[in-house]
Amino acid sequence: MTYWWLIVIVVFIISFLMTAGLRRYALARSIIDIPNARSSHSVPTPRGGGVSIVLSFLLTLPFLSWLHIGSSNGSIAVGGAGALIAIIGFADDHGHIAARWRLLGHFVAAIWALFWLGGMPSVVVFGMTVNLGLVGDVLAAFYLVWLLNLYNFMDGIDGIASVEAICVSLCACLIYWISGFESLIWPPLLLAMAVAGFLFWNFPPARIFMGDAGSGFLGMVLGVISIQAAWASAQLLWVWLILLGVFIVDATYTLVRRLLRGDKVYEAHRSHAYQFASRKFGKHLPVTLAVAVLNLFWLLPMALCVTLLGLDGITGLIIAYVPLILLAGKYHAGALEASTS
Repeated sequence: MTYWWLIVIVVFIISFLMTAGLRRYALARSIIDIPNARSSHSVPTPRGGGVSIVLSFLLTLPFLSWLHIGSSNGSIAVGGAGALIAIIGFADDHGHIAARWRLLGHFVAAIWALFWLGGMPSVVVFGMTVNLGLVGDVLAAFYLVWLLNLYNFMDGIDGIASVEAICVSLCACLIYWISGFESLIWPPLLLAMAVAGFLFWNFPPARIFMGDAGSGFLGMVLGVISIQAAWASAQLLWVWLILLGVFIVDATYTLVRRLLRGDKVYEAHRSHAYQFASRKFGKHLPVTLAVAVLNLFWLLPMALCVTLLGLDGITGLIIAYVPLILLAGKYHAGALEASTS
């Protein structure tokens, strides 16, 4: 075993032990998520455990540069943006930050990441390489902000955000390895291990929740890593969008439907497809496991078709998303809860 793999194991152990410590701290200080009408859980549960993911991941990034693994600019981009989002989320978890100030901080983090990455690379659209220039940078900033917020929206039942992050990250590592981009493997691999240490405590029934500090951090980090990958190969951006399909489709479908109905979309709700599904099954575990199954047995094969078989990225994205959209409709994503009772 090389010292590189030792780092991976250490990340898992640090996250595991830190989550245990945060749980004890939250219980001692009564930092508890109390169930209410908007909640998907019924038992008071400690929150804020996502800080262990943040710290265990960020503390290892300098070692990647020291060992000359990966890109220094990439580490600065993902580390700086992720840290800022985690700080904003942590402050909001322990008090309240007005939505406009949170959103401003989100865009600052996105701009930081894009500056160090060199902006948005060219994209391949139906076989044509398109350089969007400044428009691409603006779209990339909105993409990062949307991804971190949708990840927050989707962190509503036990284990779902953790399982999604692990599956997506490890699937990306596999694709990198198969397609010859081994240098890109380390950030998503370390992120997966950091989340795995936390998942031990967050797996249904959860003994601690992630909190905004963790969920927003994951959304931002995954988004930055996806843009970093696109600089290595334009097709990899479509690969990442395919792998993130479960969260992107559910959150976007729900948001659009609520916007069309005139809802106040910034208010908490329980109208995502995964929330309706968890209430239908009476527990969180089947839904969380279903997310893993969709990732491993549907989205991963579609992403592999793009990288190995030369399937056009947008075509692969459309094929991958159609069943997810149908599932979102089947489980009433964005519907009024009373109308499905």
